[in-house]
Amino acid sequence: MAGYDYDLFVIGGGSGGVRAARVAAALGKRVGIAEEYRFGGTCVIRGCVPKKLYVYASQFPEHFADAAGYGWTVPEASFNWQTLVANKDREISRLEAIYKKNVEGSGGETFHSRAMIVDPHVIHLLGEDRTVTADQILIATGGRPAAHPALPGHEHCIFSNEAFDLKELPKAIMIEGGGYIAVEFANIFHGLGVDTTLVYRGKEILSRFDMDLRRTLHETMEKKGIRILCHAVSESIRKRPDGRLDALLTSGQTLTVDQVMLAIGRIPNTENMGLEGIGLEMTQAGAIKVDEYSRTNIDNIWAIGDVTNRVQLTPVAIHEAMCFVETAFKGNPTAPDHETIATAVFSQPEIGTVGLSEDEAVKRFADVEIYRASFRPMRHTLSGRDEKMLMKLVVDGASRKVLGAHILGPDAGEMAQLLGIPLKAGLTKDDFDRTMAVHPTGAEELVTMYKPTYRVKDGQRVQ
Repeated sequence: MAGYDYDLFVIGGGSGGVRAARVAAALGKRVGIAEEYRFGGTCVIRGCVPKKLYVYASQFPEHFADAAGYGWTVPEASFNWQTLVANKDREISRLEAIYKKNVEGSGGETFHSRAMIVDPHVIHLLGEDRTVTADQILIATGGRPAAHPALPGHEHCIFSNEAFDLKELPKAIMIEGGGYIAVEFANIFHGLGVDTTLVYRGKEILSRFDMDLRRTLHETMEKKGIRILCHAVSESIRKRPDGRLDALLTSGQTLTVDQVMLAIGRIPNTENMGLEGIGLEMTQAGAIKVDEYSRTNIDNIWAIGDVTNRVQLTPVAIHEAMCFVETAFKGNPTAPDHETIATAVFSQPEIGTVGLSEDEAVKRFADVEIYRASFRPMRHTLSGRDEKMLMKLVVDGASRKVLGAHILGPDAGEMAQLLGIPLKAGLTKDDFDRTMAVHPTGAEELVTMYKPTYRVKDGQRVQ
């Protein structure tokens, strides 16, 4: 190692790359990390963090309306988009500085530069026009929104990156896509007073989530006033003389809006990095192929996070970073565990989920018990809001192991994090039943559903 400039050089300053750099540097390794844009990556700069801040902003109209039922008189409210954007910018700049400081405080060296791999031990820093050498290289360059160059008029569309920094809030927006990014932004824009239409090619939004959650959220969003058009995609986007956009759909409809946002998936950032030149193996979609320990086909080059297209979640990238450090520098080969990952969709109401959906469980197990409760949350009783909460447990009828837990309603994401622990531990429905309820809470339903709502045996539903 002494013959190289660095023991580890990380390309990409997002959550996974920064964690690997910081932890390795704290072990006394000579570490360099290059980020061409801003430290913090997608999550901090143009993803989870600003999105959650915008979710909070978009919830206030409902909070103001609900206050009346509790005796509050709230004056007519007004919203300033520019204030929200400016306050968001200030917060992510603070977080960006912390990410960079954490690496440097641990002894690592940071570079604001694009990095290319010249050969398996040589990195060229374009911003500084110099090369450095490293014993181990970690690629953590993440991903970006998938473009749609085949769509006529695609140049008039925006993506999630641009949605955070629009000069002004549109009066009407069309969002194409049915994944969590599309769904979350549909709720955000609607909550901020924008006439919002969600267009999705599939039969129901949020594929791969439990169908009960998908249907209930769809219905709730439409009750709020969000238009959802399934079985449709854009055929063309045309700019009108007044600057607005006409979106022609395959259904024959034409939507006239101020903005069209495409949220049709994400692709890995692997272009123009020299990867093909060194023989690094990639998938057809451009993701870096890795083994169970995040090692590529080149022995000293590794990859973690969205650039590998395994599980595209920030905590997963951080977990993979920690496993990488254990494997590469501690002599403790550790494979990332991608099973039973809790996740949330910050829709309104939000979704929290962990483990198998009902459909997945039925394919794997001969006898599945479903415990399901739908009710109005206590917070809505005085406000009069007609919005239901849904709790669902999916259980293996033979072993009684809880296979999946799914929640739609207030604080669902927080509950999913805690439910991830018993499901990861493999606890049974009997363990849930023995647990005392906390009353009055919505979460108590999780430990008071004693009898299955129905069973699915050999693919057939029975009571």
